[in-house]
Amino acid sequence: MLKRVRSLLLENKTTRQTIAKNTFWLFFGNISSRLIKAGIIIYAARILGAEDWGVFSYALSLAAFFTVFTDFGMSTVITRESAKDLSVQEKYFATSLVLKIAMTIVSIAVFLALAPLIVKQKAVMALLPIIILLVSLDGMRDFAASLSRAWEKMEIEAAIQILTNIAIVIGGFVALYYYQTSYALSVGYTIGVGIGMLAAFYPFHHYFKNLKQTFDPKLIKPILHASWPIGMLGLMTATMLNTDTIMIGWFRDISEVGYYSAGQRIAQIIFMVPALLTTALFPSFAKFAFDKERFGKAIEKSLLILLMVGIPMAIGGAFLAKDIMYIVYGDQYLAGSLAFAIMSLTFISGFIAPVLGNAIFALNKEKQLFTYIALGIGGNFLFNLIFIPVFGIAGAALSTLLNQTIITIYLSHKLKKEVTISIRKKLANILTASFILFVAVFGLSLLEFNAIVIIIAAAAAYGYVLHLLQEPIFVEVANPIFRRIKST
Repeated sequence: MLKRVRSLLLENKTTRQTIAKNTFWLFFGNISSRLIKAGIIIYAARILGAEDWGVFSYALSLAAFFTVFTDFGMSTVITRESAKDLSVQEKYFATSLVLKIAMTIVSIAVFLALAPLIVKQKAVMALLPIIILLVSLDGMRDFAASLSRAWEKMEIEAAIQILTNIAIVIGGFVALYYYQTSYALSVGYTIGVGIGMLAAFYPFHHYFKNLKQTFDPKLIKPILHASWPIGMLGLMTATMLNTDTIMIGWFRDISEVGYYSAGQRIAQIIFMVPALLTTALFPSFAKFAFDKERFGKAIEKSLLILLMVGIPMAIGGAFLAKDIMYIVYGDQYLAGSLAFAIMSLTFISGFIAPVLGNAIFALNKEKQLFTYIALGIGGNFLFNLIFIPVFGIAGAALSTLLNQTIITIYLSHKLKKEVTISIRKKLANILTASFILFVAVFGLSLLEFNAIVIIIAAAAAYGYVLHLLQEPIFVEVANPIFRRIKST
């Protein structure tokens, strides 16, 4: 039995088994590491309080935004080219490593020069050097992980992710136990990331012996040419993740950054669902790209699964925002409840956008994504500029909701020009069950039931209604689980 499990999860045998194995490790590694890290995030937010947590979050967002330029898609290029031919991996490693170090140095220099013009809080400025080191080391860790992906050894990447986050948690807890400051947290965090980076490079340590010989200047131009479209997508993601925090810091008090960041951390954990599912489904999209009928059905199925999960999460998050914030962070972060309630509504459009984007990419229509990127970056900045000065962190959440809805509609419009997709009629059962869930949440909230009881009861009602209606997507997902439970 153990040999069979080991063979399934640690060896690459067939294409189908390798995809299944890598998907398992992708989910396991991401979910485990995020849940592990969630522990230190919640603990740190509670110990530091809104103001000091806001300082840490603001510095981290600033540094994370600027260090996008230290990679700009190179890691993805290494994975792609090495996967095609592992014999060239060492050359790509050496050349890309030199490029990455050079881009990191330039990005840090530019950032430190611009920081005094952007940052007005002295506490944030004091944190920036250690935070820059933190995100730079994390970028190098991800760079090394890209080599494991090329080997189709996601188990290595999962192990490194989990090890890194365990090290972060230990470093963070020790730092906060003794010092209880944002600087101490940053140092503990950095030590953890540094350990993860060393672990990520270890399987490839022999590459360093021949670094001079394997560096190929002729690869610089092809790497940069191939990486910039991917880098632009990364820039949009970084903009949408970090601009809210940065602009709140410009217009409002730093404690509001703390309130907003607390809710945003919960949302980011929830957004793991579409991110991981989309990553797992991408090989199927690429496989069916030349069969438009099967391709369309695969997209419809993916969208329905994500909406089946996203709609109830949006309803629950919006109605129970205050209770959720209290359960996770205590009463000191309740000021962020309205922002989190609005943020929760993005689960609907935000869940399906990655599927639409990956579908367009699978069709080799990535040029159409540049308008999407421009809309995402420009819209986020413009809406924040309008709403944050007036509505504060609720305005930042509203900006994200409007912007995410607009760019998702744009992606849907573009994809429908390439392939026939229609899910309106197929949504009837999900919408009916969602209405029942809404009534359950609203009614139980009026009766002042405990939030955890409401969540469990509403989820049970939602699933039961889908079962009664024999919703095809729910039946397809749930029946194998029920059969497995009965058999045990």
